[in-house]
Amino acid sequence: MSVENNKRIVKNTIMLYIRMFLTMTVSLYTSRVVLSALGVEDFGIFNVVGGIVAMFSFLNNTLASGTQRFLTFQLGKKDYFELRKTFSTALVIHIFIAVVILFFAETAGLWFLNEKINIPENRMHAARWVYQFSVFSSVISIIQVPYNASLIAHERMNIYAYVSILEVALKLLIVYLLLLFSADKLILYSFMLFLLNVIIISIYRLYCKRKYEECSFQFVHDRALYRSMLTFSGWNVFGSMGAVCTNQGINILLNIFFGPVVNAARGISYQVSNAVMGFVTNFQTAVNPQIVKLYADNKQDDLFDLIFKNSKYAFLLLFLISTPVFFELDLVLQWWLKTVPVNTSLFCRLILIQCLIYSIVRPFVMTIHAIGKMKAVNLTAGTALLMVLPVSYFLLKNNFPSYSPFVVYIFGTLVEFSIELFFLKTYINLSIRRLFFETVLPVLKVVVASLVLPTIFFLCLKQGVGRFLIVSSAACISIVVFTYIFAFEATEKKNVLIAITRKLTKKRL
Repeated sequence: MSVENNKRIVKNTIMLYIRMFLTMTVSLYTSRVVLSALGVEDFGIFNVVGGIVAMFSFLNNTLASGTQRFLTFQLGKKDYFELRKTFSTALVIHIFIAVVILFFAETAGLWFLNEKINIPENRMHAARWVYQFSVFSSVISIIQVPYNASLIAHERMNIYAYVSILEVALKLLIVYLLLLFSADKLILYSFMLFLLNVIIISIYRLYCKRKYEECSFQFVHDRALYRSMLTFSGWNVFGSMGAVCTNQGINILLNIFFGPVVNAARGISYQVSNAVMGFVTNFQTAVNPQIVKLYADNKQDDLFDLIFKNSKYAFLLLFLISTPVFFELDLVLQWWLKTVPVNTSLFCRLILIQCLIYSIVRPFVMTIHAIGKMKAVNLTAGTALLMVLPVSYFLLKNNFPSYSPFVVYIFGTLVEFSIELFFLKTYINLSIRRLFFETVLPVLKVVVASLVLPTIFFLCLKQGVGRFLIVSSAACISIVVFTYIFAFEATEKKNVLIAITRKLTKKRL
């Protein structure tokens, strides 16, 4: 890869980290306040009702990745005429999808909320308001997808960081108003989040329409383009449906078998995993456009080098961040929350394990998107993930514990990855051997070697601030040292030593 591309990735990653740090800090604080203000039961209701809508609006992120792929591909080819056609086509498709989602949400979804979800009768009125605000928020988010995809395709990640400053300020205002007013806090919270979503979406749309020529709508009658985008997105939707329906389906299963209190535990656990996973997601979001452009330019060697390194370092970054949390999760939750729902720490640990696996998987998923051959891989991988739900239902029906679906989901993710590797081997002759020796083996060496010291301290010391600091320090130092020893290539080690030498030389001068 060129030095210019590497600099762009680094710059975009830094901007996305600024965005992530702002949103993560405020999200963790507001989660604590919202849990306290709503109470465990209402917080669980908010999570499970929002989950129903997510099952209908799973198209949002799925179509975003598909639209981003087509826009980035045309940017890589520098075909700006096709770029304008692609954006307008995507916008028409998303408006149609939003109408379909609205129809099903107001029919089948509403029936499911009223008849199947385990919610106390005295809170059903509030739950219905939460549902409606979530539905309309999802609809406008789906229509917004092509605009956000344009920002990512143009690699303007700094805009996300700037808008996030306003977003976090408004989220803090929402928390303040939630504590200030005495109205039904669950309804009030849902309404204010909907209003926030409208404001942020309006800002992104206004920026894109003013900045990018292709974001001005024009009628397109290119049937081949419609067919190509719909075929790609259709199979991508099926593959993503496995992940999203399984994720939200588990939430609904937990509600049916255990009630909204367990949904609160799951909601908190995903707050933790989202905060930790944000570091890696931002890193990989900055890399994704380069994956598509390298494939469009037919630079296969550079493509392989990028996805193997991205996969390896994404895992190690997440491992560095999540290991101290994993060890001292009970203490972290006590510090963070006034009331910790039962099973929260166990759910968090299982979800963090899944996040670690997914950090390796994600660059390969984006490579499949760049190739564009979606039918076979999504049909098989999506089906494999969907099987998590019936297996989880069977286990819970036979009195298995509440964490069983999370374990099944981890195995489902591994099966999905195996299927995707098989198709990448077929499509672009991806070397499984190279993947093992350049990514998997170095990662395994770092994991095994770096866990020894923090595990000893964790088992030998009593819980408290002292153990937290010692275990966290031991984990971070071990991971950094063994990453240098086992994960860095010879040239990378040389560059690190040169950088350290320069730093020391400057200090002496």
